[in-house]
Amino acid sequence: MFSALPNSAEVTPRYRFISLVLVIVVAGMSQGLLLPLLSILLERSGVSSDMNGINSAALYIGVFCTMFFVEKPVVRFGYRPVIVAGLLIVTMSMLMFPLTDSLAVWFVLRLLIGVGDSSLHFATQLWIVSTSPSESRGRYISLYGMSYGLGFSLGPLGINLLPFGEAAPFLVNGLLFAIVLLLVLRIPNQMPERASKGESTENRFVRTYRIAWFCLIPSLLYGLMEASMNSSFPLYGLRIALDQASISLLLLTFGIGSLILQLPLGVWSDKIGRKPVLMGCAAAGSALFFAIPAAGNNLWLLVPIFAAAGGFIGSFYSLGLAYAADIMPRPILPAANVIASIHFSIGSVLGPSLGGYGIRYVSIHSIFLCLGSAFLIFTLSGFLFRRKRAVGEEPIVLHG
Repeated sequence: MFSALPNSAEVTPRYRFISLVLVIVVAGMSQGLLLPLLSILLERSGVSSDMNGINSAALYIGVFCTMFFVEKPVVRFGYRPVIVAGLLIVTMSMLMFPLTDSLAVWFVLRLLIGVGDSSLHFATQLWIVSTSPSESRGRYISLYGMSYGLGFSLGPLGINLLPFGEAAPFLVNGLLFAIVLLLVLRIPNQMPERASKGESTENRFVRTYRIAWFCLIPSLLYGLMEASMNSSFPLYGLRIALDQASISLLLLTFGIGSLILQLPLGVWSDKIGRKPVLMGCAAAGSALFFAIPAAGNNLWLLVPIFAAAGGFIGSFYSLGLAYAADIMPRPILPAANVIASIHFSIGSVLGPSLGGYGIRYVSIHSIFLCLGSAFLIFTLSGFLFRRKRAVGEEPIVLHG
């Protein structure tokens, strides 16, 4: 099956990109499957809902902690070894779930999957943005975002394998990881660009904020939005008398809108610039979030609003990374990816907390008032942002 594939000496940039995209699709499927699958299995075992929720948090703990150390191995060993290590960690952890029903062991396995997933995501997205030509970087990073979204949407379908045994979903997922691992092993390793000895000694994270603070806000807002929609919107929907089917439909509509507009917005940002596209999407998203309370529980109004909101905001994380890659020196680009991932984690933690508190103590509509205000502030902040060229950097022509 794999004999027809090119050897490492013949690998083209297109083959490398396709292989990395397939890694992200399978990683998205893993995350999309794991959350509902393990919740179902724990519920069957009689585990209480609060303990079920605490166990689920292990994956996000692993993701968050990884961001504090993953940059160094990427810089030292290159992209491929970190992706391979992440794939091996996730694969081995997935295959170990059926071997035990210990809640403590499952917590550790989820933690390890968070570490593995976060490592391979960090290395793949950095590899893509670092090697993509500037004139088509938006297209490449949008395809990356679409790949993850597609995988995450397909992942829950693995629950249908449960009639063949509780181990079946894990085994199939492990097989998919083994296939993409073979693809990645055929890609020649590549090292990120290092800072030269004459490079400024200014802390790279401080320098990243100084140069690209505007590009790093989208990851925070995307985490805030995603977590709020998945955790707080169902509560809001029930409070305004939407049934569970309608709530599921609206969340699905939001995701479909995101998938549909990812690539067009990426291509558009290549043509007219990242900054105007980010500002335009934020302004449209803000208006749509403010419009949701006015639509009440009218499903015919909510469906197009959710589809449009998902479409405009669904590319926020990837477009922010593409903009950072446009304006930052290559040696400190890994620091930007680390900060973006940390921002996303912070937003993911803040979203449910602010949403739950706001619904209980402020207003039932507070979740959308908060999101609308946040994206409006981001739009306005764009008028204050001006690109700062690094010392010694050659001037280059950039959009936005």
